[in-house]
Amino acid sequence: MKIAVVGGGSTYTPELAEGFGANAAALGIDEVVLVDPAADKLAVIGPLVRRIVRRHGSEARVAWTDDLDRGVEGASLVLLQLRVGGQQARIGDEAFPLECGCVGQETTGAGGLAKALRTIPVALSIAERVRELAAPGAWIVDFTNPVGMVTRALLDAGHRAIGLCNVAIGFQRRFAGLLGRAPEEVVLDHVGLNHLTWETGVRVDGRDVLPELFAKHRAALADEVDLPEAVFADGLVPSYYLRYYYGHDQEVERLRTAPSRGQEVARIEAELWEVYRDDTLDHKPEQLSRRGGAYYSEAAVALMRSLLTEDGAVHAVNVRNDGFLPYLPDEAVIEVSAIVDAAITPAVRTPLGPRQRGLVAAVSAYEELGVAAAVHGGERRVYEALLAHPLVGQHDLAEGLTRRLIATGRDHLPWA
Repeated sequence: MKIAVVGGGSTYTPELAEGFGANAAALGIDEVVLVDPAADKLAVIGPLVRRIVRRHGSEARVAWTDDLDRGVEGASLVLLQLRVGGQQARIGDEAFPLECGCVGQETTGAGGLAKALRTIPVALSIAERVRELAAPGAWIVDFTNPVGMVTRALLDAGHRAIGLCNVAIGFQRRFAGLLGRAPEEVVLDHVGLNHLTWETGVRVDGRDVLPELFAKHRAALADEVDLPEAVFADGLVPSYYLRYYYGHDQEVERLRTAPSRGQEVARIEAELWEVYRDDTLDHKPEQLSRRGGAYYSEAAVALMRSLLTEDGAVHAVNVRNDGFLPYLPDEAVIEVSAIVDAAITPAVRTPLGPRQRGLVAAVSAYEELGVAAAVHGGERRVYEALLAHPLVGQHDLAEGLTRRLIATGRDHLPWA
């Protein structure tokens, strides 16, 4: 079986390679192909991935190419991990919203829309080649932000796609540590939209232990997501991305006076490239843990196993709503703990409350408009999406952000 990683020249890829190497035999992987237009990066990452896979005792073939068609031809699964425009585009996404007093972040608000606008057309173009050349029934697993919007665009175009984020597996590992249990013994009721999720239940042996976690660790959990304990009064654990909503103005002030995350990651990546050039390195280095994407390998490989074997395991995935959240359209894409077997069935038993439902509905409407702007282009569509976003919602802000978004990202917007 062949696995293709599009965006394989990313500094993330050695993390993924650890999972491939450890699980190649169990999954029946005999070929991994890294695909990236940056041949210079592949020349470094490719040999490193091969060494990591070999260290795990796998004989799976590891190859790399800047030819997309060659890379995806015959693949049973194609993983997308794209960053169109690189870290410089991300740094721009984080900067221009601050000029209007809005959060500058690569997946939330105007910065997230900017990333979607330049990413979705590229993802759709890649998916068309997958449709033509990959193995029959091949899956596209999207790890590219904003995951929910990219996944919706892929599904709208008729592709066999599913989205993956590492937020839920991070919570699972954290809760398991607090409970003194193995991670696989902890099952989450994880629900919402990508980067707008809550843990509504934490189940061990079929019993919800979230009330016990709150009783013993409420302050620690609040610190972990950087939100006040009052936000937890309804008994749900919000993702740390909720701080951009519940603490928006404080986040704006912090972002105005500190280096952006994009600048920080660019520095880490420069360091990683130096480490990766060591031709004796055969494992992911410690510096990669500061890059982000914790537990990416575990989440990706576990989901791949379920997609390929239909084993019925529970994963937090981005899929069509299809009536699960009755206050959203069926075609919306939600992020939810789901049983992955021949079908993908939401497995959450504890619903969101009215405060969460209102925010989810508003952001889902913005995502619908944002995907339309990415697919069809046009300044007016960008404005409509921003006006719908609960962190914008005012004409003057939406108009100013639209101008700045287009000016900042013009090189990646063919219609601008």
